[in-house]
Amino acid sequence: MKIFFDYSGWELHYFDEAENFRNYQLDIIKDKLKGLVAEVGPGNGSLCEKYKDYCENVVLYEPSKNLFENLTQKFELETKIKVQNSQFNSSENKFDCVLLMDVIEHVENPKNLIETLFASLKKNGKLIINVPAFQHLYSKFDEDVGHLKRYNKKNFLKEIESIKPKKIKMSYYDSVGYFLSLFAQLSFNLYKNYSYKKNFQTKISIWNFLIPISRILDKILLNSFGKSLFIVITK
Repeated sequence: MKIFFDYSGWELHYFDEAENFRNYQLDIIKDKLKGLVAEVGPGNGSLCEKYKDYCENVVLYEPSKNLFENLTQKFELETKIKVQNSQFNSSENKFDCVLLMDVIEHVENPKNLIETLFASLKKNGKLIINVPAFQHLYSKFDEDVGHLKRYNKKNFLKEIESIKPKKIKMSYYDSVGYFLSLFAQLSFNLYKNYSYKKNFQTKISIWNFLIPISRILDKILLNSFGKSLFIVITK
């Protein structure tokens, strides 16, 4: 299963600096983490830096060479974190939790990857997945960073038809991000010269500043929509 071997990750450092957003993600996942954890496609490891203290040990699988080198340098003194420059195929280990944070959308056949990761879980282990939500938000940015599609609850369920989980929980989040993405998409369609890369860092900073509002709105709106879709699959 090929996972973006040549992925440059040019956009990652912008999102890595979005502390409000990363903290929101941490709050979503932290109570689900324990024991031996694997993360597939961790990028620069900014989320791992936040969740590592909730785990006993972490194995990071990063097939991109340049991102692997970044991870090796970042975690060289962390005895509980092991970094591997490889895809996840199979493992002798059985994991308490596996994270796929913004990876599935890069994969041509995610069903195979999900099956493999699900099989690697211990009983009652959790497969935690984050994907960009709603295909009508698919943009030039998605195309440029190698996103093959965006997901809603219905089409994501098709990717896990072959596994038999004990429980599946799905919820959208980041409602403010949804509206900002929709505005950017409309701007691109209306103005031929519109470039999402212009003032990109400023746009990310504004979005990150508004994340606390997303936290509130998401609760009020019962996580009925958002820029991202969060899935927890229990074995």
